[in-house]
Amino acid sequence: MMSRSSLLGSLRRTLLAVLLSSLLLLVSSTEDEPEHCSFLAQQPISTAATAAPDVAFALAALQAAQQGSSPAAEPGLMSPAAEPPVSASTTTAPDVASALAELKAAQWAASSSSPSKPASAPPAASSSPSFAPDLASTLAAARHAAKDGASSRQVPQTPPAASSSAEASPAPAPHLAADLMALFAGAGQKMSTENARVMSTTLTSTLPTVKLTKQYVPIDKNGHVIAYKTVYFGKVHVGSPQPQDFTVVFDTGSAHLVLPSTACKSNTCTAHRRYNETISSISYPIEHDGTPLPRGASSSHSVSIVFGTGTVAGTFVRDRACLGGFSQGIGNAGCTSMNVVVAKEMSEQPFSLFHFDGILGLGLEALALGPGYSFFGQMVKQHPAMLPRFSVFLARTDQGESSISFGGHDESKAASDLYWVPVALPELGYWQVQVHQVRIGDEILDDCADGGCRAILDTGTSLLGAPRQAVKSLHQLLSRDVLLALKGAGSGEGQVTAEAGKEAASQDCRLRDDGALLIFELGPGIPSIALDPEDYFRPKPFNMTVPGEPGAWKLSCRSLLLPLDLEEPLGPRTFILGEPVLRKYYTIYDWASRRIGFATADHSNDGEGEGAVGAPQAGSMVAGAPLPVLKQTHTQANAPGKEIAA
Repeated sequence: MMSRSSLLGSLRRTLLAVLLSSLLLLVSSTEDEPEHCSFLAQQPISTAATAAPDVAFALAALQAAQQGSSPAAEPGLMSPAAEPPVSASTTTAPDVASALAELKAAQWAASSSSPSKPASAPPAASSSPSFAPDLASTLAAARHAAKDGASSRQVPQTPPAASSSAEASPAPAPHLAADLMALFAGAGQKMSTENARVMSTTLTSTLPTVKLTKQYVPIDKNGHVIAYKTVYFGKVHVGSPQPQDFTVVFDTGSAHLVLPSTACKSNTCTAHRRYNETISSISYPIEHDGTPLPRGASSSHSVSIVFGTGTVAGTFVRDRACLGGFSQGIGNAGCTSMNVVVAKEMSEQPFSLFHFDGILGLGLEALALGPGYSFFGQMVKQHPAMLPRFSVFLARTDQGESSISFGGHDESKAASDLYWVPVALPELGYWQVQVHQVRIGDEILDDCADGGCRAILDTGTSLLGAPRQAVKSLHQLLSRDVLLALKGAGSGEGQVTAEAGKEAASQDCRLRDDGALLIFELGPGIPSIALDPEDYFRPKPFNMTVPGEPGAWKLSCRSLLLPLDLEEPLGPRTFILGEPVLRKYYTIYDWASRRIGFATADHSNDGEGEGAVGAPQAGSMVAGAPLPVLKQTHTQANAPGKEIAA
């Protein structure tokens, strides 16, 4: 266990030696930086040389250590308003985190306007080691130069939490933590193994993280359960000073926070916790465009949102929403003020079957009624020091702990290096990627051979969805015969005995080692998404007839696919990558750069969860049942290589 002084020294040696040259490069290169409204044009950030998911968190920890205290419970949210002045004569950088936060705010103000000419860069400073200790002076000069550049422009001011969100959201600010990481890697700086370990431990322990609970929802037909669909949900609370607790699905396929209202009297609503806006002293009703209304009033408009086979309809309020476990304090890492859809109607199917109360959408802002409805968009805007990323980890078994983290990712959950893929058509609002090719083993799927398919990462979908016109080909190419009875059952030649048939029928198809890899190629030089038989097979073999062979039958392992009929603009060649992919891969969603990170999930230590709701009995062979005992798979034996930015 390292002492506080040892940790301080380690962090200071790592950060102070790098931040000066990195920061000067950052400020002096402002005029060359692409506008953040054109995210696909940005150069992706390579983190191959660093183990830190968020430098801002490390700075907060360093600041706390310098002040002789433990790191704050919610580091990473350094409020510029609370920053003490930085003395130019200080040589020990007593307030690194606040200084960087203020500089970042000034840079954001400068980048949010449309200047006629770029801001002038601060004077170059020596990068010799002897100059590095005077970081505070350099920061003060740099932020002064950034403020001078911003003061001559018309800078849009961030509205208070209670103001209307009808006005378009400004372009996302440059994110200093990510920029510093990029410059750090570009300069070829190397952290020692011990420094990297200390910093990684410090950072990942401070990420705002919500534990996710898994629920199995049975699908019944004629009194028999024929399959299970699954959902993952976690805790949030809304309102102040008396927070109202809810459970929600963190859904990357939608973009609103939807909660049942106390005005909804149906059995579906009353079976769940309902939101009461009169309890919250900071809430107020709004129009659909965010225009404030007097308390007690209600919008003249309503919205109807479709979620799979269900719908909700409701009106709008503005309130403060927090991740479960985080207090309502202003500046808290896990909280944001936002517009909320309060449902006054919820369809019985499927919402009456679910244990969760509502849905928290994490899709891009284009999916929402307006920027003010985006939970993560508002979080990034209101907490500019937070790294604008969230990450999703799904445990392999019900005994493990699934989670979603905000402000970065936890490297201990990755079994491979991280690679990045740009979001395709971000103007549609979905976290989707271009699919250059789909292969089943060595066979190329004709439907995507021209590179025109896409795939949506959807945390609200429990299956692998495929275009309906491709499903038949996929079934044929993925299927594997377990037993063939050309002359039916019996003990004669060409027949199969009852014992042999029973034994074959009890095999779990997900454990087969002769199944082909289902591969989604995402582009040249980018490791593919590769799924094993356990990811796409139904557990129980199907009893099927043999075409052209009267009386013949066979047991065959079949894939479990969700046929899709998606209309434009998504189009009929779009896949949905649900739980099978999200369990196989640890996924990171970069809000600012509009890209998705993939790493093979490390399930060697999934932690200890609280179990699942409605889990089938152990050994169940119903479609959607828990995975069997882990064994090494093709993709685990051939994990992706080094981090690649696309």
